[in-house]
Amino acid sequence: MKLSQFKFRLPDERIAQYPKEFEPGEERPYFHRDDCKLMVVHTKSGIIEHRQSFRDILDYFEEKDVFVFNDTKVFPARLYGNKEKTGAKIEVFLLRELNAEMRLWDVLVDPARKIRIGNKLYFGQDDGLVAEVIDNTTSRGRTLRFLYDGPHEEFKHMLFSLGEAPLPREIFTRPSEPEDLDDFQTVFAKREGAVTVPSSGLHFSPQLLKIMEIRGIEQAFVTLHCGLGCFRNIDVEDLTKHKTDSEEMRVSPEACEIINRAKTSKHRVVAVGTTVQRALETAVSANGLVKPYDGWTNRFIFPPYDFRIADAMVANFYFPMSTLLMLTAAYGGYDLIMKAYKEAMRYNETDPKRRYRFGIFGDAMLILKD
Repeated sequence: MKLSQFKFRLPDERIAQYPKEFEPGEERPYFHRDDCKLMVVHTKSGIIEHRQSFRDILDYFEEKDVFVFNDTKVFPARLYGNKEKTGAKIEVFLLRELNAEMRLWDVLVDPARKIRIGNKLYFGQDDGLVAEVIDNTTSRGRTLRFLYDGPHEEFKHMLFSLGEAPLPREIFTRPSEPEDLDDFQTVFAKREGAVTVPSSGLHFSPQLLKIMEIRGIEQAFVTLHCGLGCFRNIDVEDLTKHKTDSEEMRVSPEACEIINRAKTSKHRVVAVGTTVQRALETAVSANGLVKPYDGWTNRFIFPPYDFRIADAMVANFYFPMSTLLMLTAAYGGYDLIMKAYKEAMRYNETDPKRRYRFGIFGDAMLILKD
């Protein structure tokens, strides 16, 4: 497959800037997580359905089917500081903690050209938190050592209190708002470590999860800490030459037991999002079952690919030439998924409130293998 095969025109107005769109000047609406449209794609028949509510997803599943979710938790990774002496404003994007005891963090800085090894950065009122640049890891990346002698939990609380929701600049053209961090988090988020949300999980409300439980539809949780790799541009036409960033992941023995029980009893396993798909395909064993895993993955999935675990997949509507679209096309079939995207672009095109929205806060797609 070639990069150019995943190119299509996506107007800016089709990219959701909020979980639920509203007119400028209008009061921000209450966010119903399952209040979005759902496209259902049947891979065997090629039929494409349009459902007006994500809650209709339960019509396609039955007792003892298993939904697999990513329970990673997004932390407020974007913060702003001032450079010593000059006072220049510097944006710091926290990527991951390298060493808790030494307060070392892998970060991106902007503008990168102004930051050198040995520079100090000051954050918060009265310069309450200080960091020193101790290493240049990439052209933009740096290693910071935060100068804080208190307990680690106290330090993390202070650090995160200075941050804001890490909405990707590539998508969100609007200023950050206080509500963003809650919006940019799944209701089942538990294990801190992501800098972007597993977006397909955003559609599941507490009410919908409860209805699933009442109907006997089971839930399993894996962890994959989503990084910025899915937002980086691919700079090679030949996809076999693309390398993705490694991300930390964990599949627990408890999750394996739930998933494998469904597989062996011929019930369906539903992967909620591309991160779950990558986690499952990283942890799958030779016998077609999932084994416990605690480590890293840089698995890049594009067509053609033989998925061994998931019988269905929940996806969002992703951007052109993105790794997320490529994985979705690998799962649903390239021709059918690209046909579905064309149909999504045409559906209710003249009615902004009824057409499909793309991106993290956009609408959902259900891909069924049967």
